[in-house]
Amino acid sequence: RFDWAAQPPAPPRRPGRHLLDRIALAELEPYLDWTPFFAAWELPGRFPELLEDPRHGRQARELHRDALALLARIREQELLQARGVLALLPAAAEGDDLVVYAGEDRCRIRARLPMLRQQRRGRAGETNLCLADFVAPADSGVPDWLGLFAVTAGHGAAELAASYEEEGDDYSAILVRALADRLAEAFAEFLHERVRRDYWGYEKGPPATPEQLLAEAYRGIRPAPGYPACPDHGLKRRIFDLLDAERAAGLRLTGTGAVEPAASVCGLILAHPKASYFGVGRIGRDQLEDYAGRCEADPAELARGLGLAVEDSPAQAGSATTP
Repeated sequence: RFDWAAQPPAPPRRPGRHLLDRIALAELEPYLDWTPFFAAWELPGRFPELLEDPRHGRQARELHRDALALLARIREQELLQARGVLALLPAAAEGDDLVVYAGEDRCRIRARLPMLRQQRRGRAGETNLCLADFVAPADSGVPDWLGLFAVTAGHGAAELAASYEEEGDDYSAILVRALADRLAEAFAEFLHERVRRDYWGYEKGPPATPEQLLAEAYRGIRPAPGYPACPDHGLKRRIFDLLDAERAAGLRLTGTGAVEPAASVCGLILAHPKASYFGVGRIGRDQLEDYAGRCEADPAELARGLGLAVEDSPAQAGSATTP
C-alpha cells in the first residue's frame, strides 16, 4: 500500500469547476497526434516517418497536405468550436469506489464512482490494479482530489461535413470528421498539461516536449470510460452530472452512452506519481455481481456493456491484491 501520510497529495492550486469556452484551435494544433489520423485512413506507420515511407509515403503526404489546408480554413473561418469543462473536486477511495465530496469539509458524499479491479492469476504478491488505488482512502485521514473533464472540438463538425456531402465531396466530409476527432484528443492533451502545470499545479520544471506528450511521459493519467482501465461507458453519465457538461459545454449523452458531438472526450484525471494505465481484463462473476450492486444495475446488462470476459468462479479469474 502507498504511504499516504509520508507523501500526501498536493492540493489543487485552483480547485472547483472551470469552464473552457471557445478555446482557439491554434492552441490545440501543437498537441495533434497525427499517427492515429493516418491509421484511420489505413495508412500504417508513425508520423512523421510515414511521410517518407516507400510504400505509403506519397499518399500520406497528399493526405497531410489536404488536412493542413482544411485545418487552416477551419481555423481562419472558425468553422469548428472547441469547448469544455474541468472540475478538481475533493475525493477519496472507499474500497474500489471513488467518492466525490460535496465540499472541502468532506462531510457529505456528492457522488460515488464504482471502479473495477483486475483479477489476474499471477505470481505471488503481484498487484491487481484498480483506479481507486491511486486516490487516498477515506480512512487514511489524508485529503485527496479527483479531476474530471469533458471536452469537444465537434461543435460545427456535423454541419460542415454535411455541407461537403451536399456538394458531392465525400472526401472532405470524412476529412472534417477525422480532423475534429484529432482536435478533440488534442484538446484533452492540452487540458491535461494545463491541469498539471496550472489548475492542479503539481508539475514543475520545463514543460514536456511534443515527443514526451505523445509518449505520455509525465506524471498522472486521464482514463476515459470505455477504455481498458475503466471499461464501463455508464460512468460517463456520472461524470457529466458532476460537471454539468450538457449546460457547460453543449455536450449530451445518447441512450447508448455515446457523446454528441462525436468529436468529444470525457474522463478522470488522477495525479498520483505511481498512477499508470492498465487493462482490467477478465473478471470473476463475484466481482461482476458486486460491481452491479454498487452501480445499482443488472449484472447481465452490465456484462454485455462492459465487453469483458466473465469467469464463473473467482478462482478462475484470479484473486485481487491491492497495492
